Amino acid sequence: MKLGIMQPYFMPYLGYWQLMNAVDKYVLLDDANYIMRGFINRNSILLNGKAHMFSIPIHKASQNKLINETELNFEIKDKENLINTLSLAYKKAPYYNDFFPILKDIILFDEKDLVKYIKNSIEKIAEYSNIKTEILISSKLNKNHELKSQERIIEINKVLNSSVYINAIGGVELYDKKDFNGQNIELKFIKTLPYEYKQFKNDFVPNLSVIDVLMFNSKEDVKKLLDNYELI
Repeated sequence: MKLGIMQPYFMPYLGYWQLMNAVDKYVLLDDANYIMRGFINRNSILLNGKAHMFSIPIHKASQNKLINETELNFEIKDKENLINTLSLAYKKAPYYNDFFPILKDIILFDEKDLVKYIKNSIEKIAEYSNIKTEILISSKLNKNHELKSQERIIEINKVLNSSVYINAIGGVELYDKKDFNGQNIELKFIKTLPYEYKQFKNDFVPNLSVIDVLMFNSKEDVKKLLDNYELI
């Protein structure tokens, strides 16, 4: 069984979904510390030909809290403003009519709990993109909750009986293949290959939110982009 683990991000970049699509089970690491000015609650879209960052507001954000202890301060007016911004940015995109109703429902989801709100968005995007991976929550697993860093990741793999653990490429400096091999777990890293798609008449702006990917690509092309990676 192949396993992936990532913190819950709202509308993350393509590589997040490539990892999810590459594994059998995907764990949302909700019992890690919230990262201030990270990408848990924000990402970038294309607006007027440039990358434009959006965010969903957090109630008393603190890096001293766990992600699953964090709540949203996302009132209906804020949600409507974000919806209007996204509509303005993408109303002329080729797949706006297909994806925008789903995006609107995701944003309007009535939930204060940050993890539940993000999990709902991930499930909706996964369904739209035909990603069949089972999504689990780290804090709900029967594991040693005191472990940190690599030891915590190995523990989750052992609890779920994985044979292959695939990590984002940024973890190359953090995790040791020998330590995973010692637990009969093969460690691999996923690397997104170069890609480009048409964004109106602009020069291509890479590494934007999945929102951009789904506004400009058919489901068939999304499938190709999800498979556009290598394992190392």
